[in-house]
Amino acid sequence: MLVEFSILPLGTDEHLSGPLAEILKLVDTMGLPYKLTPGSTCVEGEWQEVMEVVRQCHLRMRDKSNHVVTIIKIEDEEGATDKINRNIASVEESAGRKLST
Repeated sequence: MLVEFSILPLGTDEHLSGPLAEILKLVDTMGLPYKLTPGSTCVEGEWQEVMEVVRQCHLRMRDKSNHVVTIIKIEDEEGATDKINRNIASVEESAGRKLST
């Protein structure tokens, strides 16, 4: 299962890079494959594992802000593995060239 999520603290004057770096340290400790994108983080694993990552990250941000919005997108394909890399590789193969840097 591939989960893409974004966490947005509302009502803070702080730039998001500091709190998001703290969130990514937490993701790192959870031990699942993940990738940071410009607007979200993708995590891959079993349902309980990835939802626990999202839950822990939301709670950590909630410690910083009294109003947090977490947006979650789930791709659940039976038997699929390494979706973090395969999704991109499939599009690049169709395009006939490397698209990401």
